[in-house]
Amino acid sequence: MNASYNEMAGRLMVALDYPDAEHAKALVQKLEGIPCYMKVGMQLFYAAGPDFVKELKSKGYSVFLDVKMHDIPNTVKGGSHSVTRLGVDMFNVHASGGVLMMQAAKAGAEAAVADTPGLAMPTIIAVTQLTSTSQDVMNHEIGIPGLVEDTVVRYAKLAQQAGLHGVVASSLEVEAISHACGSSFQTVIPGIRPAGAEIGDQSRVLTPGEAIRKGSHYLVVGRPITASSDPRQAAEQIIEEMVQA
Repeated sequence: MNASYNEMAGRLMVALDYPDAEHAKALVQKLEGIPCYMKVGMQLFYAAGPDFVKELKSKGYSVFLDVKMHDIPNTVKGGSHSVTRLGVDMFNVHASGGVLMMQAAKAGAEAAVADTPGLAMPTIIAVTQLTSTSQDVMNHEIGIPGLVEDTVVRYAKLAQQAGLHGVVASSLEVEAISHACGSSFQTVIPGIRPAGAEIGDQSRVLTPGEAIRKGSHYLVVGRPITASSDPRQAAEQIIEEMVQA
């Protein structure tokens, strides 16, 4: 394995979208030795709890806790404090909660780090618009006028103003976010689908290579790996595509 492989593997986030720890552990075992990020979402976290996150950390994995906090600032501050003490490397909040809420998330994490010797500050990112949200849904159901890209960029600017490290967005908006917030402002990109894969319930998708070429920092991949007959081969092919890009 060369440095490029390890670097790109570290930018691949495997979405452990499973109903219980047993299924997730089975996949993690199949991917053993690949230095990728592990993403724990709501379904798995609600079922398996903090202990599963601690187990992943004990195995040396970086963990993105994808629970999308969205509540009053004080509640988010408390939630942020709790997940930071778990040792997660990244977690997220909804940008639509506003600047004060996002600032509270950062304050909660900082308080946890201050209270716990040796604990590192996690990366905190904000969800802009879900990749399942189409232009029509955003305009006519959510009630936000204008283009999806404009809304995403506005939320990204608010997240940066609040002191967060980056955003979750579609790869289609990466270049606009980089232009507005700078190339060091991190972008975490779900909805990645290798060429020929089913897009499922995603509306705004690109291939791994396209996403890397656009400047994406992290790629979240779920079903193309987890639903594959050979998850390890699927993950390695995606990493190789990232390396080539």
